[in-house]
Amino acid sequence: MKLSMTRDQLLKPLQQVSGVVEKRQTLQVLSNVLMVVESGQLAMTGTDLEVELVARHELTSDASDGRITVPCRKLLDICRALPSTATVELSLDGARLLLRSGKSRYTLSTLPANDFPNLDDTLSGSLTMTLSQKSLKRLIDKTSFAMAQQDVRYYLNGMLFEVTEGRLRVVATDGHRLALCDAPISGQVSEKTQVIVPRKGIQELARLLSDDDSEVTLTLGSNHLRVTVGAVTFTSKLIDGRFPDYERVLPKGGDRILVAGREELKSSLQRAAILCNEKFRGVRLQIAGDQLKILATNPDQEEAEEEIQVEYNGKDLEIGFNVGYVLDVLNALNGAYTKAILGDTNSSALIQDNDDEQADALYVVMPMRL
Repeated sequence: MKLSMTRDQLLKPLQQVSGVVEKRQTLQVLSNVLMVVESGQLAMTGTDLEVELVARHELTSDASDGRITVPCRKLLDICRALPSTATVELSLDGARLLLRSGKSRYTLSTLPANDFPNLDDTLSGSLTMTLSQKSLKRLIDKTSFAMAQQDVRYYLNGMLFEVTEGRLRVVATDGHRLALCDAPISGQVSEKTQVIVPRKGIQELARLLSDDDSEVTLTLGSNHLRVTVGAVTFTSKLIDGRFPDYERVLPKGGDRILVAGREELKSSLQRAAILCNEKFRGVRLQIAGDQLKILATNPDQEEAEEEIQVEYNGKDLEIGFNVGYVLDVLNALNGAYTKAILGDTNSSALIQDNDDEQADALYVVMPMRL
């Protein structure tokens, strides 16, 4: 194996795959990156057995084919430290990888490419669709905060992808709050399909996506999800489990509608949160007429009270929420005004942008007893 490329050309695919590669591994080969040179193209692969990322780069200079695995972190650190204008030459010297750049020379240990595990190349029973990078990134950004972390209900430690004709919906919940967002897609979908993508897969996918309008191909198999973004192919195993029926959680029949300025509500909650109970993070909302009072107390007998003007059309209401959950929702919304549809003291709140007629991003926050 032999190739030559600029430092920046090598650094970009290395950085893309390095996020997947775990620093501490039970299998040494998993801390390596697989490098394959074939037909004038370099492919780099990183995996942790749950998520796999392959980044490809077309080689412009002469290269000889070959495949080997090298320590990812060390190769990345060397590349980062080289001058940005440097040219890097890589070649195999027996069981070592030789890296030359100007007057610098490094020898790295390798492990055979045959030892490197690969996720299934073929996605059985697959369903393929396309949407823009921007749309997929928006879906993840709007909902990922609501995923559970290390919950015993393992199916909550990920995100539901639900595909129906012309639409992709993603849903995340940790049992206390729920986030849901829709986007249009193109592709033939004959029946509703649901898969659960693990938390690590969602985080790596979010890192990979940018805010441009280029197309992304999404392929759902029975055990894997594959996303192709330009020259990068991302594959994640799926969580084998049944996601709760989220539609039953969406509050129905709430007759009290509250509309408040998003930034004003957010800053009032942030201030009140300073004095709320650090363990339970509860704040009390008192709504009467066009006044919203936000009250917080803690075991040290300290109190916070904030009052803001709102639009409200319902009976007076007093209800408690975890302030962190409400702030997460306000950070995910973009509109100038936020609408909350409320029931009684024990009913969940349905929150969305006030001008979001399609309701393509919805949030549910369960109340707290204070």
